[in-house]
Amino acid sequence: MRLDSSLILACVLLGSVLVWTVRKFSTASPFRNLPGPPSPSFLKGNIQQLSGRHSNEWVAHLAETYGALSKITGPFGRPWLHVYDPKALYSITIKDQDIWLKNNTVANLSLLGPGLLVTAGAQHRKQRKMLTPVFSIAYLRSITSVFYETTFKLRDGLIADIQDGPKEIDILGWMGRAALELVGQGALGYSFDPLVEDVHNDFAEAVKSFFAIALWRSIAFPVLVLGSKLLPPQWADWIADVFPSKRVQRMRYITRTMKKRSEEIIAEKRAALQEGDRSTLQQVAQGKDIMSILCNESVKANMAASQKEQLSNEELTAQISTFILAGMDTTSNATARLLYLLAENPSVQKRLREEILEAQAGEEISYDQLNELPFLDSVCRETLRLYVSVPRRILNIICRPTVDTVLPLHEPIRGEDGSLITEVAVPKGTVAVLNLWACNTNKSIWGEDAYEWKPDRFLSPLPRTVEEARIPGVYSNLMSFHGGSRSCIGFKYAQLELKVVLSVLVANFNFELSDKEIVWNNAGVAYPTVGKESSKPEMPLKVSVIRS
Repeated sequence: MRLDSSLILACVLLGSVLVWTVRKFSTASPFRNLPGPPSPSFLKGNIQQLSGRHSNEWVAHLAETYGALSKITGPFGRPWLHVYDPKALYSITIKDQDIWLKNNTVANLSLLGPGLLVTAGAQHRKQRKMLTPVFSIAYLRSITSVFYETTFKLRDGLIADIQDGPKEIDILGWMGRAALELVGQGALGYSFDPLVEDVHNDFAEAVKSFFAIALWRSIAFPVLVLGSKLLPPQWADWIADVFPSKRVQRMRYITRTMKKRSEEIIAEKRAALQEGDRSTLQQVAQGKDIMSILCNESVKANMAASQKEQLSNEELTAQISTFILAGMDTTSNATARLLYLLAENPSVQKRLREEILEAQAGEEISYDQLNELPFLDSVCRETLRLYVSVPRRILNIICRPTVDTVLPLHEPIRGEDGSLITEVAVPKGTVAVLNLWACNTNKSIWGEDAYEWKPDRFLSPLPRTVEEARIPGVYSNLMSFHGGSRSCIGFKYAQLELKVVLSVLVANFNFELSDKEIVWNNAGVAYPTVGKESSKPEMPLKVSVIRS
């Protein structure tokens, strides 16, 4: 049976490649007049250049050379679009969002399950509606104290680690542990890490490795994508299980580790409910965190509005894995990046510390007081503008229209024949790669200094061109958290987490660069390594205590 399945699989894949090849060479590209780079590979197209670990320079070249809408080549020679024009982004994310579907492959579904990041249509709307209360301003005000309590443990753990004087430490590791505990305490009502000492956490390491082991740049990517399109889910899972790649098998281990812990969290909550644990019953009844809301809808059937609105066990598990992954790596890496920038710019660090100490934000202050610190806010905004957590200069969001459509442009582009193009006809099924970083750093909108980190940018009126562009992002004229119904549901949660951690750490510690070269790598989330050859996520900084 195994031999028969292998033969069938080989025939299906070979036949599909032949079909794609015939289409490639027999059908003229609908985008033949659009500018774009040459393709170095029929199998991968420009994927390697877009999503390689060190693709920053190439993608910056792509954006600057070929403009805000250009053609690129996807796997098996298929024509794709590379988009960062704000009007085209508005059309995709808001105006025509119902016809532009996020490109979810079974490869993604089998990794995370049907959570909020990968579901679409009615299922996505149901999940988003159910989870929205967790990220309301009222909820964020109520958990600010929880964030401070967790961050004070981080502070104490760091002080214990460097009690003998200034020390070089892996700040990324500490930020990852803190972010995991913050999402655990604030969103799941669950503790992952005491943070009071430097201890190894296998689960945190698995989550931290997820994006570093990303498959986008692997030969496995086009094969698994093709398999996900043509085969039943069980077969797609089987392909992943037997695929002869250490990267694929490592990813399978990581996702299974995440799934197992998610199931443990749910089982513990269910057991507490069945045993009548008073605090858990009260927590679930109040519905003040993700787990409580999910328990209300899916575990406590008598508290749900209807059977139709409940989540399946698969969705429930996937939701936990999704929020652990999305809530840990993005925020921890953004915080680590910001601390690196402060170490690189001592005058900015000093100025930020003065504002924080003046507001006594080294200790706990309210949600509203924290958000009234102008320089802290501008430092966070500028960092999130220039260094989006999900990916900086690579393949960011992939989507495709379900019908033929037209993309209008904010500024005309010049075609290969020299003509000006103001809109582009897009056939049904065309893959569009939305480059969020390129929109955030578009010099025609943000000015010639768009590639520079300037926190004061947000303390002055922004260029008129920013307002005129009508950038469709949900946050501060930026696409860092996307826009429309696919925008990051937890972007305010992430901002609060970032500000609380910074307000405590900058008030208590001084950060300096180490003598090690830090290289930022591209994956699902940008992550730092020591040197270009290493694949281990880490970022050493020299840290000293300035306040006991």
